[in-house]
Amino acid sequence: MGELYTALQKGMDQELEGTAKALLQKAGESNAFIRQDVDAALDSMVQHCTPTRSLNALLTSGLSHLNSVVRKCAGHHMANLMENIGAARLLSGGKDLTDRILPAVTKLAQDSSQEARYQGRRMLLFLSLHRDFDKMLEKYIPAKDLAPIRDAVFTLNTKGLGEMPQDTPSARGRRSHPGSGTVRASSLNREPLKVVNRESGQYNGRPQAHSIADKIEYIKQLTALLGSKDFRERIKGIDQLMVDCEHNPNMVICSIFPVFDAFKARLQESNSKVNLYALESLQKIVTVMKDNLAQVIYILVPAIVDNHLNSKNNAIYTAAIGAIHTLIQNLDNALLLQPFCTKAQFLSGKAKVDLIEKVADLVTELYPRKPQVVEQKALPLLWHLLGTSSHSGTVHGRGGSVRGATSNLCQALYTHMGPGLAEFAASQPANVHKSLNELMRTLSYP
Repeated sequence: MGELYTALQKGMDQELEGTAKALLQKAGESNAFIRQDVDAALDSMVQHCTPTRSLNALLTSGLSHLNSVVRKCAGHHMANLMENIGAARLLSGGKDLTDRILPAVTKLAQDSSQEARYQGRRMLLFLSLHRDFDKMLEKYIPAKDLAPIRDAVFTLNTKGLGEMPQDTPSARGRRSHPGSGTVRASSLNREPLKVVNRESGQYNGRPQAHSIADKIEYIKQLTALLGSKDFRERIKGIDQLMVDCEHNPNMVICSIFPVFDAFKARLQESNSKVNLYALESLQKIVTVMKDNLAQVIYILVPAIVDNHLNSKNNAIYTAAIGAIHTLIQNLDNALLLQPFCTKAQFLSGKAKVDLIEKVADLVTELYPRKPQVVEQKALPLLWHLLGTSSHSGTVHGRGGSVRGATSNLCQALYTHMGPGLAEFAASQPANVHKSLNELMRTLSYP
């Protein structure tokens, strides 16, 4: 099935509902290798078939299944698909899209299974970043169900998604033993995995040319290393990913979601040595992969900023700031603006200050070429910051730091928008309008 999805692509659209149902049924098997093969096949569907058709196939066959492992599997691939499609399209109000997505996601976010619930919360967090989320939530979710969903969204935006729940021992199947260096029949050795076309016997650099068998084996080997109980093996997995990003990037790209889901856990783990190594390694990975990481930006940004920017460990804080700088230097900043704005709104302490400052930098870089994007993403953050001012005009935070960062953001916007900034604020509550006017008196307009 994976080969068919990869080769025929949209030609498989008419068969998606039936084939996805069959694959998801196998996802409930007790054999871990079969489940991994199912995951790889569904990942090929996500990468190569029409996204909305694939999404409907997963919705129809997976999320209401009685087996929690099947619901988790369907949710994982739905989350990847949704990040490909984008929140704007998913929340556009389109027939058979928004009206199916929101009820399904909110239901999965409250699932009895911890692993399935994680995938639902991952999708809920992604959708909640869009400006139309609240409006669509009220339209498609019954009023009696809104309160717990809003509580969940607030918690996600405040505390982040957290670490992915670990598989149960039975689900791990025959994974490698810590320190054994073996994964199924072979192991990675920090040499790039060679992907050979079965027919020609030659290496082919195009992502779609990789056989599904190669891809399955690659994902199994790398995720097993990154998920090992032995921290030394996890560090080897990080080294392997760096090598592959440099020498075999196409394989990484066509396996990007399972690979970076596994890497994310290392960015968030409690072992400070591995945590620091992952943050420092990410800078090298971003430098090599650049915009190829656009698909996983909503995985990487929370993993970098949650906890790390308020860390008392100076080395970890410095590595996290370095990772953010590297993202800004190597990716299209338009991709970073929304996740940075969201985190700046909901984090606290030094992390909040740092992210407001980064948003101000992005405004300066982006406004000349994408003014509408900046106005849509950065202005709601400014209104929020001004709206949380006390009667004295001091923005809540650590000392005057948040106020100073807010002033810098306001200056960046005022420099490009001029008097238009005040016009945008006219529709905001009186306290926001008043705080803006007070702040603008201290700003300079070129």
